[in-house]
Amino acid sequence: MRVVWATDIHLNFLGAKERASFFSSICDRQPDAVFVTGDIAEAPSLKRLLEEMRLAIQMPLYFVLGNHDFYYGSISQVRNSLEHWCQEQSGLVYLSTTGLVELTPTTALVGHDGWGDGRYGNYDLSPVRLSDQELIADFQDLDRDAVLGKLHALGDEAALYLREVLDKALASYRQVICLTHVPPFKEACWYQGKMGNDDWLPYFACQAVGEVLLNVSRERPDCHITALCGHTHHAGIVQLRPHLRVITGSAEYGAPYIQNTFDLEDLFGHSGLFNPGEGGEAQSGEMDAAGRQIGTSK
Repeated sequence: MRVVWATDIHLNFLGAKERASFFSSICDRQPDAVFVTGDIAEAPSLKRLLEEMRLAIQMPLYFVLGNHDFYYGSISQVRNSLEHWCQEQSGLVYLSTTGLVELTPTTALVGHDGWGDGRYGNYDLSPVRLSDQELIADFQDLDRDAVLGKLHALGDEAALYLREVLDKALASYRQVICLTHVPPFKEACWYQGKMGNDDWLPYFACQAVGEVLLNVSRERPDCHITALCGHTHHAGIVQLRPHLRVITGSAEYGAPYIQNTFDLEDLFGHSGLFNPGEGGEAQSGEMDAAGRQIGTSK
């Protein structure tokens, strides 16, 4: 099975011709399916642009949402509306509400939007304030402590969902791909070849989801898990355990590109790591069981 993966494509930044060119570049790769790890558009344009993409590529599109997809809306409203709408659209699969999907007899696909849950880095001292807090209804008018509480709740919600679907997937499949928007480990929060700093980590990594991935990989060492994510707009790969790897995709506003095209056999078939294609060279690192980096390469 051949898959195209893209992330943080921000289709609302493009005109119709630019979107058509991007969709054509996907079709040129002749994939069997397309994965998108969030930041597709903004709430008012999300359905329209998803439908436009679906009609253009004419193949299954599996996706999760990113923070930008909720701009000018609320999280629950966007998710609930999209869940019901996707049930009526052939070929559009919103993984945050779908459960697990069988890709092959040995490989399952799961996913959830995720959220930077405020647990990594130093939230109390961070001067960072994302546009989320002004443009997503759930955060508007919240004080700093309430924002942190909301970040915790969103991270926990993602972790609870993924724990349930991963348990089901790993009971029947030896290989699982997990799509999420936000890097699930601070080590996967890449910025210019290094881990993001303590000011940005609260918003750009989800500790709760990372703990779920570590726990299920510890419980099922016979199974392989690869997580694909975005959000940071910088590429990198980290091997957390022998059978747990996180690949973070790169992106550029106004110029979406294919992050990678791969066969499932290649993704799980070798110990080598595949390189993101058009987004530049990925950084990679290996972590020990305690999460300490023990080697990096460019």
